[in-house]
Amino acid sequence: MRIIDPVEHEQEQWRLGVLTRMRVSALTGAAQLCIFEQWCDPDCGAPIHLHAVEEVLTVLAGQAEVWVGEECATLTAGQSVIVPAGYRHGFRNTGETTLHVEATLAAPMFEAAFDDLRETGRRWLPRSITPP
Repeated sequence: MRIIDPVEHEQEQWRLGVLTRMRVSALTGAAQLCIFEQWCDPDCGAPIHLHAVEEVLTVLAGQAEVWVGEECATLTAGQSVIVPAGYRHGFRNTGETTLHVEATLAAPMFEAAFDDLRETGRRWLPRSITPP
């Protein structure tokens, strides 16, 4: 059994206005899950992207506009959305306070294809498969 303490993983800035903390991934011994939290300033979030695996996005605090494929909805604290594998999606904080979300991916690492090619597409890879 491996107990994971969030203080083991510092928050990192993914993009302006977005802090992220990895909680579970291949780095912590997971074989099929990646779970991370994000704190987004107003009007910040995740740009359009897709994953090869299913994702669950849960709003823990605040309010988010979430789009999946051609659909758009506003989520508030306690609500989740399931993003099917291969669907383009994203979200942004539409509230006036910090948006706190949790994302769960059905893979042990974060891997995404972004429309914005400046975005980092892979994170939390075990050292044995880290690209050069």
